[in-house]
Amino acid sequence: MIQNLGLEGGGGSQLVRASPERHLLRQSSAAAGQLPLARLGRHHPLFCLLVLGGKAYGLLKAKQEGRLEEINKEFLCDPKFSDEEDLEEKLAVFKEKYMEFDLNNQGEIDLMSVKRMMEKLGAPKTHLELKKMISEVTGGVSDTISYQDFVNVMLGKRSAVLKLVMMFEGKANESTPRRSGPPPERDISSLP
Repeated sequence: MIQNLGLEGGGGSQLVRASPERHLLRQSSAAAGQLPLARLGRHHPLFCLLVLGGKAYGLLKAKQEGRLEEINKEFLCDPKFSDEEDLEEKLAVFKEKYMEFDLNNQGEIDLMSVKRMMEKLGAPKTHLELKKMISEVTGGVSDTISYQDFVNVMLGKRSAVLKLVMMFEGKANESTPRRSGPPPERDISSLP
C-alpha cells in the first residue's frame, strides 16, 4: 500500500492533511495544518493513523504492548521484586501509563513526552527541570526514559520526581471521579 502511494521514495512534497478526511495532497510544506510524510517513518504512529488507518495503528500498539509485557514478565521473575505486593497489578498500570506517553513507539519516553505528561497533570515544567528529572531517572546515562528505568523508579525505594508525579496523578484520579454523560442542565439562578 505504501508503494502505491509513492511514499517509499521519500519525496518531500507529499503531505497528509491532518483532518478527518485524510486526503493526500501534493503542496508545499508551508501549508497550514499539514505534515510532511517524508519526515515520518513508516512505523511512526502518526503515519499509521493518518495514512494507513486505525487498523495499522492498533497493530502497532499491540506490538508495543507485547514488548512491554515481556519486560513485565522479567520483573515478575526477578527475586529483587518478589516481596513487592500486588506486583502484577502495578506492572499492568505502569505498562498502560508508559504506553500512553510513548507516542513514537520507540520504547522510550523522550523530553517532549515527559513535557506533555507534566502538562496533562497540570504541573508544567521548564526544559531544564525536565532534563533534570530524566537524568535522575536514568542516572545521567540517557536523554530518554526506557521502560525498565520507568519500572525501576516506580518500584524502587528512592523517591524520584517522576514517581511522585505518577502517584499524585493516581490519587487525583481516585479523589475526583469523572461524571459520565452530558452535563447537568443549568438554570438562571446557578449563574454567577
